[in-house]
Amino acid sequence: MEEKKLDLNSIIGFVLISGILLWMLYANTPTAEELKAKEKKELVEKQAKEAKSAKTVTATTIVAPADSTQTAAAQAQLGSFGYSATLPSATDAVTEIKNEVLSLKISNKGGYIVDATVLGFEQFEKNSKKAVQIIKDKNASLDITLQTADNRTLHTKDMFFEPKLTTEGRNQVLTLQLKAGPDQFLEYRYVLKPNEYMLDFGIRSQGLEKVVNTSKPLDLEWQLKSYRNEKSISYENRYTELIFEYEDGKDDYLNAASDSEDEAVDVSYIAFKQHLFTSILLTDTKFKTAKFKSDNLVEDEEKDTIFTKNFTAQIPLSFKNGALNYNMNWYYGPSDYTILNDYDRNLDEIMPLGWGIFGWINRYIFIPVFGMISGLGISFGIAIILFTVLVRIVMSPVTYKSYLSQAKMKVLRPEIAELNEKFKDNPMKKQQETMKLYSKAGVNPMAGCLPALLQMPIFYALFQFFPSMFDLRQKSFLWADDLSSYDSIYQLPFHIPFYGSHVSLFPILASIAIFFYMKMTTGDQVMSQPTQEGMPDMGKIMKIMIYVSPIMMLFFFNNYASGLSLYYFVSNSITIGIMLVIKNYIVKEDKIHAQIQENKTKEKKESKFQKKMRELMEQAEAQKAAQKKK
Repeated sequence: MEEKKLDLNSIIGFVLISGILLWMLYANTPTAEELKAKEKKELVEKQAKEAKSAKTVTATTIVAPADSTQTAAAQAQLGSFGYSATLPSATDAVTEIKNEVLSLKISNKGGYIVDATVLGFEQFEKNSKKAVQIIKDKNASLDITLQTADNRTLHTKDMFFEPKLTTEGRNQVLTLQLKAGPDQFLEYRYVLKPNEYMLDFGIRSQGLEKVVNTSKPLDLEWQLKSYRNEKSISYENRYTELIFEYEDGKDDYLNAASDSEDEAVDVSYIAFKQHLFTSILLTDTKFKTAKFKSDNLVEDEEKDTIFTKNFTAQIPLSFKNGALNYNMNWYYGPSDYTILNDYDRNLDEIMPLGWGIFGWINRYIFIPVFGMISGLGISFGIAIILFTVLVRIVMSPVTYKSYLSQAKMKVLRPEIAELNEKFKDNPMKKQQETMKLYSKAGVNPMAGCLPALLQMPIFYALFQFFPSMFDLRQKSFLWADDLSSYDSIYQLPFHIPFYGSHVSLFPILASIAIFFYMKMTTGDQVMSQPTQEGMPDMGKIMKIMIYVSPIMMLFFFNNYASGLSLYYFVSNSITIGIMLVIKNYIVKEDKIHAQIQENKTKEKKESKFQKKMRELMEQAEAQKAAQKKK
């Protein structure tokens, strides 16, 4: 009887507990409305997560805002553009488009490029494993100021665009739309082609006539805070500058050494050039006006820094028939003359090749010749040496003429000294007799200067050539690991003003070569040129310059491209060799002396210039004699 009672109690307890559990389960079961809300929330979170992690974005279906409170808040802040803030694309997600040479990431927020990586190149030095990124970590922005019909001032960089990635053949096409409604939007369109640093970029509007004030142009602002990419901050910053083309092919630039501003009309492109890499905005429809600003961020060129310049361009975009429609291009890539010139849009003007004849020499002689030599499959250091040898061979006749003139003047020096002594009290007569001596001997005192003047365009052109040669970047030769930067062989524990905190070997070798070259040429010039009464003693000045010039070279080139120092070392060494050959085997002073004496016996017809100079001197002498008589 007790066992039956126990079993009955157990059954009753089990039933009670089961009932309680069933009641709790029923009480906590979500309603159909709650289940629907939960599913919607999970779907939104999933979409946001996928948009954030995905590298490509497909077409986004327009979803009408379900939360009326959210819609009202967005419209209160952004007006009609509040519609864009309620779409699933209203996140910080980015879309990547990439080809073989360039990788770009474009953000939904602002619709502009937030990462531009030039593939295949490393920052600072070879094997640094740091990619060259022109844009990263919010150092750049593209913003259009929108003046709405309801008196709001909005900035596109703060609002969300809806992305759509498609393809056209092998081209990747990314459109981003800032929407004020299902069919009302401002659109950015990016088209990236295979193996191209240049991409198409378009800005257009649709259905915004009643949303945006179209009576005034919209203000577009492009800004870039340029990252340092090279080993030498001083050298890189010297060639980092803002360049623009305006008025049908004219080009200009802002001062690279200090903060600078400018403006222009009918602008066709704007370049934020970072020495060996550059960003360029080009337009088919010329910007009517544009304002430019460059801020130098390098206060001390001897200290490591992250940035070099802060560039800003402000551009008004004009409406046509109530809509925007601009076809443009972006370029993100190397500052390489060959690549830029191939686009046939005057982008080669971005390269600092020099003006006038200097630029002509670089474009049509040096760049093609060096390209041919370096294309032989040899190292770039050997290519520079062969290039230098070729230049010196071409200039050797000029060197010969210069030395020959100096030798003639040296032979005449005793006779000139005799005239100086004979007519020391009559400077006019002394000058007259000296000119007669030059004429009879067949010597032109200016002949030694003219060859030097002829070499000046070559010298300046080469000075501009080497900093512009992208091909030298991170190319090694002997102890130099980068011919586009300095060749440090020893790091000093202290800093020397104007010199730096490292020792470069190629500038030392170039300075030694310059010293011996000047020792040879300047010594002969001092011996050949007589001291003129009332004039400073050029002999003493030239002797000082023999020592000053190499020191200046040493300081000036210590932070410059080692390729340039290599050129000057080889060039001056070859010139010394050529002059030794001329002096010892070609030009003999005894033969020159005999030739001069023979010239004196010949009747030589005066040139019109010589006749005019003689008559002027005779007139001056006669006037002086008349004044003395009075």
